Amino acid sequence: MSDLLTHDRKPVLIVRHSPNEGPGHVAVFLEQHGIPFQSCNVDACAPVPHDPAAYAGLVFMGGPMSVNDDLPWIEHSLAIIRAAVERDIPVLGHCLGGQLIAKALGGVITRNPVKEIGWGRVTVLDNPTARHWFGDTQHFHAFHWHGETFSIPDGATHILESPWCAYQAYALGPHLGMQCHVEMNAAMIADWCAVGQDELSAAAASPAVQTAAAMISEAPTRLPAMTAAAEQLYSRWIEGLKP
Repeated sequence: MSDLLTHDRKPVLIVRHSPNEGPGHVAVFLEQHGIPFQSCNVDACAPVPHDPAAYAGLVFMGGPMSVNDDLPWIEHSLAIIRAAVERDIPVLGHCLGGQLIAKALGGVITRNPVKEIGWGRVTVLDNPTARHWFGDTQHFHAFHWHGETFSIPDGATHILESPWCAYQAYALGPHLGMQCHVEMNAAMIADWCAVGQDELSAAAASPAVQTAAAMISEAPTRLPAMTAAAEQLYSRWIEGLKP
């Protein structure tokens, strides 16, 4: 998987939906591989572009809202995702982003049986598509913060699961949608725990919800394996970027 040069390349578009849910390790990875990117901060009222042709790929981050909410930018996001898939421009989604891609491709977004917040083990499924994306990785602890889940869109392959949420990731050609947050770093985890104190308290009875202290204390031991898995996934994803 060779590095991609910045010269005369279209940028990757990163769509942010919340000020504290930025690209994290996605941006680090793209910078390390010399891949230019642009930010579209929906939370700051930036309009979602209509035409994906100007971009090498599209990345959609997480957010506290639901894909089923009546928000004007959601339809614009669904439209550019569909247009990108039609043109084989690779799309990558994290949590809300994975739900947006799923809905754009005909999937449905519903409430997960329990809220899943914190570190939780995920298992790579035993199928050729999963092995293509994850390589030799069989399982790792991913970071979670969600109360909803997606269905697997028609034509896509289910590639990752957890005990509390069956559908953790799917792939369709060069497109990848995830329910978990593999983009996290220690600072983001601490920030989310501070911002999400009320949600954590309200969801404390869920068997899949950790305390803020546990999330933060486990970060040093959990992050290296998750970041390695993220880099494996991102390395596969950039192979499809358009010149």
